[in-house]
Amino acid sequence: MSKSQQTVVTVAGREVVITNPDKVFFPHAGHTKLDLAKYYAAVAEGALRGIAARPIVLKRYVEGAEGEPFFQKRAPEQHPDWVETVELRFPSGRTAREIVVRDAAQLLWIVNLGCIDLNPHPVRADDLEHPDELRIDLDPGPGVSWDDVRRVALIVRDVLGEHGLCGWPKTSGSRGMHVNVRIERRWSFDQVRRAALAVAREVERRAPERATSKWWKEERHGVFLDYNQNAKDRTVASAWSVRPTRDARVSMPLEWDEVAGCDPAAFTLVTAPERFAEHGDASAGIDASVGSLDTLLELSAAQEAAGLGDAPWPPHYKKQGDEPPRVAPSRRGLRGAAKGEPSQKNPKITDREKRNPESREEGEPSEKNPK
Repeated sequence: MSKSQQTVVTVAGREVVITNPDKVFFPHAGHTKLDLAKYYAAVAEGALRGIAARPIVLKRYVEGAEGEPFFQKRAPEQHPDWVETVELRFPSGRTAREIVVRDAAQLLWIVNLGCIDLNPHPVRADDLEHPDELRIDLDPGPGVSWDDVRRVALIVRDVLGEHGLCGWPKTSGSRGMHVNVRIERRWSFDQVRRAALAVAREVERRAPERATSKWWKEERHGVFLDYNQNAKDRTVASAWSVRPTRDARVSMPLEWDEVAGCDPAAFTLVTAPERFAEHGDASAGIDASVGSLDTLLELSAAQEAAGLGDAPWPPHYKKQGDEPPRVAPSRRGLRGAAKGEPSQKNPKITDREKRNPESREEGEPSEKNPK
């Protein structure tokens, strides 16, 4: 490749080559691959807070934001010796060595592979079995207003606060919001997921007209609190991630007093660096606010005692002993609960799973040439 088809960006004491820097990654807004790299260099301190020391799934848009991405769990065989990897074991029993990003140079190296948004696991590389982050994902259904999303987020804040936890809100970069919580590293993935389910059900109890914890789309209304984003091997776009939208929107950390009046369209690849330079990172204190899940797990136990057991898991996960039938309620009467449950060899895959195959343990993504 000729030098005219690459440029060098110096960050964190290293020179990182950006290939095809003039390639347009956002056709509608006109932003190039180099614009994306410069964005992440400008906000690296904030972006690294969400991904540093974590294994990360490479979600690669080699044809830009409007192209079809592919998910790559395994680190490319050829990578610099200064790019770290760690071996993860998935629920299927398979393993893969994933990239671990710790500095801005490593961050720009994965951006050069075509990564637009950043998708880290909720664990650190030195302890892969105990998450240090509880993730509350607010996913609005069709026609649900942004105002409803904001109102539900504020209820999430209240529920977390009553259980001694500090939530850190951010726009998703799309239509929803995320609330992340730093937690002590002493609970399993299953326990963290159960705590997230307890939050979802409590928010639903307080705002049944706006919020739902129901997994099946036919039962949902309003804002779905996706507790399954805390299952092992699931990833969520981190703070300061650019999303593959027409306007290159950013998943923006917010102060709680900004939530009620914020407009997610205001945060883009162009505007976010200025906000970062002027105001810093609204989630800068997250690592100093580590909390306990003890009382949320007590709430989960109380919900179970009241008749609320486990809730459905995503496809491709092993059927749990106390999990309800893995079939939509409207089909149970036709086929029967047992007959309606998909087999593990041929599980039913939801639209969400099709859009987010990195959340599935089966079917490792292909590793295409990024150049």
